[in-house]
Amino acid sequence: MAGDDVPAGPVDPIFNRLLKDRIIWMGEEVKDDMANRICAQLLMLAAEDPKKDIWLYINSPGGSITAGMAIYDTMQLIEPDVATVGLGMCASMGQFLLSSGTKGKRYLTSHARVLMHQPSGGIGGTATDVRINAELIMDMKKTMSELTAEQTGHTLEEIYRDNEYDHWFTAQEALDYGFVDKLVTTPDTIGNNQQGE
Repeated sequence: MAGDDVPAGPVDPIFNRLLKDRIIWMGEEVKDDMANRICAQLLMLAAEDPKKDIWLYINSPGGSITAGMAIYDTMQLIEPDVATVGLGMCASMGQFLLSSGTKGKRYLTSHARVLMHQPSGGIGGTATDVRINAELIMDMKKTMSELTAEQTGHTLEEIYRDNEYDHWFTAQEALDYGFVDKLVTTPDTIGNNQQGE
């Protein structure tokens, strides 16, 4: 098999068809393999047409912070706008990536739910290991809270207050909070925007 014929991730005709329309589907827990695939898809679509929007559909329970931040950083580094569409559940890192879409192009379906909370992680090992991991988690909490404040228009203090515990939002509450810009209720809600126009 030639190098160009080797698939970089799972081969699925449905997801490959969506990619032709510049749609990336994120429908699972955020893990390294999935994040690598999404980063590669973002880079590929940006190289194909740096002026046309990319659509990231999200239905995710969240997952790895470092894997999610790789997706976030790639979204920021590419030239095309990345429109985000949340459906089902956008929890934790799913919420963060949903609100990381290009402002004005962040959508949520009317029956979706959004969860914001602070980062968590299992810590074990020596006392030094526990201290280092706790410092890392606190640093990630600060970084993600600062970015979420910027994305939503809330103060950092409000984000710290609201992400202290699991905070679930209905679609309307997520819109009011500033995670998204518009609720999707009909195909016309996105309309020609999906075509990158």
